[in-house]
Amino acid sequence: MKRFLKRLPNRLWVLLCLIVLFAFFANDFGLVDIQKTAIVLAAGIDRTPEGFTLTAQIAVPKGTDRTTGGTSGVEIGGQGENISDCLSDLYAKTGWVPKLVFCDLLVLGEGAVREDVFDGLDYFLRNEYIPDSCLLAACEGSAAELLSSESAIDDTSALALGKLFSDAATKSGQVMTTTLREFAIGYFNESRSGYMPYVRMQQQEKGAQKEAQASGGAQNKQGGQSGQDGAQKIYSARETALFSEGRLAALLSPEETLAFSLLKGNVYAGTFTTDGRSYVILKNKGSVDVGTRDVPDIRLYAGCKVQLCGERETASPERLARGELSEQEEAHVSEVLTQYAKRLWDTCAAADCDFLFFRRSLRRASPALYGTWKDVPLSSVPADIVVRAESLR
Repeated sequence: MKRFLKRLPNRLWVLLCLIVLFAFFANDFGLVDIQKTAIVLAAGIDRTPEGFTLTAQIAVPKGTDRTTGGTSGVEIGGQGENISDCLSDLYAKTGWVPKLVFCDLLVLGEGAVREDVFDGLDYFLRNEYIPDSCLLAACEGSAAELLSSESAIDDTSALALGKLFSDAATKSGQVMTTTLREFAIGYFNESRSGYMPYVRMQQQEKGAQKEAQASGGAQNKQGGQSGQDGAQKIYSARETALFSEGRLAALLSPEETLAFSLLKGNVYAGTFTTDGRSYVILKNKGSVDVGTRDVPDIRLYAGCKVQLCGERETASPERLARGELSEQEEAHVSEVLTQYAKRLWDTCAAADCDFLFFRRSLRRASPALYGTWKDVPLSSVPADIVVRAESLR
């Protein structure tokens, strides 16, 4: 008996090792098998007379050696009355189960945003596998065309768009990103509004395309089509699409997008140009407040530290080193940025798109005033708009 108890721990270790080996070879510990599962990098939604078309960009490894390594994308489309039907159609066409756990981007085509987008987005909110932190974007033309285009700066359009929506791009003030969760909160609250970046695609010039390829930024896809003139595309998302009750209501210009980002307090190291001079915003804070006195009003404020970073005429070494603004320049830059913010509010009021969440804030601050003002057009709401730019000293 003592001999048996002495050998028992060793036998248990052997038994445990056998169980681990069996679990590994039988089920891969439940890990995703890329030979049986399509890993979706991005998905595009387009509307058809019969329902929807879902375009999935699936990651495909190029090879294992040093010359053919990397990731390319294959775009496959499915059709159906709803998004669930589209995914079933994808499975029927490919034999792969589309897994959305790695999907970080949903693109809505131009036709999809003309009607309430949540009849397409509701599936992704119900699906427990796709993260609600995935990014949303609207695009010019069809989402299928955007995802199927060949990027001039990366292996796949999804990876190129991911760089376009990076933290660095957001902090520059040029792009206003949003997630599925944030858009859903705006859609279902009292304001019934939201926003997302608006992507435009343009053809890369031949000379710039060759330069990008020489620098290693673009790699030709296998198949030989990328050598044609104008085959590769570049993307821009400096405009912002505004949504009211799930429908596209207006587009913010790049200047209005910058003002929106300033109000959010997102801008760090962002630049803008006016009257031939370029300025960099090094610090930024902003706020959107609602007054609840006799007549409710909205107060838009942004403050920023600004430094001169470029101008047409030749400057002295002292001016180049300091980059400081005179009092007159501070006043001028403040006025320019204030005008951007006023144009932002005018666009919001003209479309009656409450993406600054005036009604939601009013409901929280004063339910009584909200009951009176909830149906009043935004054009009737007084707005106090101030943007202050100060030199970094």
